[in-house]
Amino acid sequence: MSIDVVVLPVAGLGTRFLPATKAVPKEMLPIVDVPLVQLAVEEAARAGIREVVLVTSASKRAIEDHFDRSWELESLLAARGKQALLEQVRSVLPAGMTVTAVRQPQALGLGHAVLCARAAVGDRDFAVMLPDDLIDGPAPGCLAEMVALHAAHGVYSLAVEEVPRELTDRYGVVSLAGERISGVVEKPAPAVAPSTLAIVGRYVLPADIFDVLSRATPGAGNEIQLTDAIAALLADTDFRPHRFAGVRYDCGSKLGHLQANMAFALRDPELAAPLRHWLRDRLA
Repeated sequence: MSIDVVVLPVAGLGTRFLPATKAVPKEMLPIVDVPLVQLAVEEAARAGIREVVLVTSASKRAIEDHFDRSWELESLLAARGKQALLEQVRSVLPAGMTVTAVRQPQALGLGHAVLCARAAVGDRDFAVMLPDDLIDGPAPGCLAEMVALHAAHGVYSLAVEEVPRELTDRYGVVSLAGERISGVVEKPAPAVAPSTLAIVGRYVLPADIFDVLSRATPGAGNEIQLTDAIAALLADTDFRPHRFAGVRYDCGSKLGHLQANMAFALRDPELAAPLRHWLRDRLA
């Protein structure tokens, strides 16, 4: 079966960006002028996905509103002859895609957030994307490569990258047996981490994982961990690491968000030259 649905867990509070995220969801923070969550949806569209499931909380209505039509704004732009802006507003949700929102009533971890999408996903294999992890690489993108791997070989996959050993306690870390993932540990201490290959924000998962998550008990951080559920499936399910091309920006951190903005702005045809000029002056 093809992967045609993606789950975006977007219920987190974004405390590292307070006070900005007091009223604005962190997933709505822009990279130049496009919100992180829209960049994630665009990547999913390039992977052939047509259904997006947002796992939200009561304070995240702005994300749902972003993907809805704004008739008043569209009418105003049309009346003022601002056709380019009008097309940008109308294309926020790629053609042919639908968005469904479900609520995560309590912040019980990534595994719990994914479980909240069960009714919307049903018995389909599916993808999960974390908008905080912005992967800037060649088209069509990381998720498209993972979806193609599933279509061609029927295997599931986790996007991974090498990280410094002293940072393993920030990630889920995999161990390998040949080409397969043989183990997954959530946030291991550097001294005991099985490798330095960290999971970064893209998953292609079997529908069976919902049954595992429904029986799960809290793990690291007293949360229901998605990595624990993946580990429980490894004996009977073929998971592969996907080493993607390009650069990952951790936009859940201030530094990563600033780096992503700078990288995208430096290739914007209107911003690149004046920004480079300003940077040269500031760094001189």
